[in-house]
Amino acid sequence: METTTVQKTLVKTLGISAAAVALVLFGYAAQAQAPKKEEPKAAAKKPAPPPKCNSLKTQATCEARDDCRWVSASIDEKTKKQKKAAYCQSKPKAPAKKAEPKK
Repeated sequence: METTTVQKTLVKTLGISAAAVALVLFGYAAQAQAPKKEEPKAAAKKPAPPPKCNSLKTQATCEARDDCRWVSASIDEKTKKQKKAAYCQSKPKAPAKKAEPKK
């Protein structure tokens, strides 16, 4: 059986493809064995923001912060029962100052 030009081209192409696949597999295996980089965990994390005022449940922790205020419980005078529980809330922001008009 004689080999034709088409058969020779096919064999060469298959050989080149097999070599390329082998190189890719060797590269992947070498990359998988490489030591992994450790990211600095302390430098990457940002400090946690303070909890919101409405999440504070005790009067002492609420009054310790400058941006929060404690609202005491409301009690019905007739029945002496509590209508609404005490809670902590954010202080209102100061209104923006208006620029004085130029004369």
